[in-house]
Amino acid sequence: MNPIYDQHKRPLRDLRISVTDRCNFRCSYCMPEEIFGPDFAFLPTSQILSFEEIERLVKIFVSFGVKKIRITGGEPLMRRDLPVLVKKIRAIQGVEDIAMTTNGSLLKKYAKPLAEAGLDRVSVSLDSLEEERFANMNGHRGKVKNVLAGIEAAAEAGLYVKINMVVQKGKNVEDILPMATFFKEKQHILRFIEYMDVGNSNGWRMDDVFSKKEIIREVEKLSPVKAAAPNYQGEVASRFRYEDGNGEVGVISSVSDSFCGNCSRARVSAEGKLYTCLFATEGTDLRSLIRSELSDEDVAKAIASVWEKRTDRYSDERSEETIKRRKKSKIEMSHIGG
Repeated sequence: MNPIYDQHKRPLRDLRISVTDRCNFRCSYCMPEEIFGPDFAFLPTSQILSFEEIERLVKIFVSFGVKKIRITGGEPLMRRDLPVLVKKIRAIQGVEDIAMTTNGSLLKKYAKPLAEAGLDRVSVSLDSLEEERFANMNGHRGKVKNVLAGIEAAAEAGLYVKINMVVQKGKNVEDILPMATFFKEKQHILRFIEYMDVGNSNGWRMDDVFSKKEIIREVEKLSPVKAAAPNYQGEVASRFRYEDGNGEVGVISSVSDSFCGNCSRARVSAEGKLYTCLFATEGTDLRSLIRSELSDEDVAKAIASVWEKRTDRYSDERSEETIKRRKKSKIEMSHIGG
């Protein structure tokens, strides 16, 4: 098939696939304990895409020119036998890069088999190096030392590692400098993420956002930085190199900036719905299509129709009105990852 483009002439190049809606953490900005408690009804296995269904979808998306696949969750390492899926995706001609986003708590165990199966990169979420603050942010479900052990295991297995830190006023601003110092020494790229209005459960307020400008001001207490060019068209993080030549940091600034203009990402949720924006309110049910008698060509036509009608520019259009209008209807982060 030929490449497809949306209404703003943006191609489809990246696919993010959630393999589970479950997570062993209860981070306040994603799955707060008061909502995702012991009685919360997660998706039954029958409603989650099988590895064979995911493999089929990846092949269809690759036919449009998708080259990068990212595995997300929930916490993807809670999905049993994940290396089996990675191996299936690695075997698909046209896939150039396979990455995974994880909280890192189980990574020490799975880093080597994932690398052997064909995983290229891993992004590990870590919001503080201070145990008590980290515990407060993740619902007292994880320890810093376990995440750091996972990061080191991933690096030793040959995976390219980046660290993601969500920065939230009143929660962990004081951790920006210690995190920058630690990972500069470790030679891992640290990416700061502005606290975003994703989903309906995190109680987001603009007042809680610590902006890219403020983040860089904190980083420069360690070492001056200068802006660097993107590694590729559509890269979401603004890059900053340390002027001493020893590493870099990034900032994902969906609130104070926008990266809609070059967005080439589609997302498939754990239950098989296609979303064309991280802040989407509606998805297209692909699970019913691939569990029907439809051919790959028919499913491909359905996907193409969705993408070709796409007009999403939420970060460009974010305002008090759009935030209020979407407040109760956005897809939860736990279903589509980041």
